[in-house]
Amino acid sequence: MTTVFGLPAHALFVHAIVVLAPLTAVLGILCAVLPWARTRFVWLVVALAAVNLVLTPLTVSAGEWLYNREETHRPILQLHEERGETMIYFSIALLVMAIAIAVLDVRSRRAASPQKVATIVVAVIAVVVGVSSIVQVARIGHTGTEAKWGQMSE
Repeated sequence: MTTVFGLPAHALFVHAIVVLAPLTAVLGILCAVLPWARTRFVWLVVALAAVNLVLTPLTVSAGEWLYNREETHRPILQLHEERGETMIYFSIALLVMAIAIAVLDVRSRRAASPQKVATIVVAVIAVVVGVSSIVQVARIGHTGTEAKWGQMSE
């Protein structure tokens, strides 16, 4: 998909990723750390992570279409393209994190006693995956902004 209603699809999909990935990451961290959040939001986190994973390759593909429309590329655009291609790994990690939290939730509802080791492991995974995903979205977005609008001054 290259355009939506005459607009470059990349611009539309990017905004979805910029919202979904950090939202999924933050909710995932909350669900991993706080049992009350887990019982309320775990399936929302799984759904958001799945949608994010579906949108990621669509966004990259639409970006490649824009990239290939030009014969020469500035280094910042090449960096943006390279970073954008890495987002699929972070999206996969977000879905794996969400599934781990869902498994923890199902197991904790069935267990008579709390599973402290599993809870700690899932919480650490959620924090690492969540924070790294947010950072990568910011890094990709920063280079995309510089490629489109030039060096932004403060």
